Amino acid sequence: MALGREIIFEFHRIGPYVKVTAMDTATQEETSITGAANAPKEYLEKLARDKLFLVLRNKGLLD
Repeated sequence: MALGREIIFEFHRIGPYVKVTAMDTATQEETSITGAANAPKEYLEKLARDKLFLVLRNKGLLD
């Protein structure tokens, strides 16, 4: 969690890949990434969170 924001992560495995969706509960904005199913969970969460924060910044929803 960064800047006091709550982020919900959802993992959906698709064969050798996993789709990770990150949703900011304050704005209900969500993004998703895909990665290798055997990648560390923390790494996949970081990628999804970073992408979410990028989108929030671009939309002016994050300082």
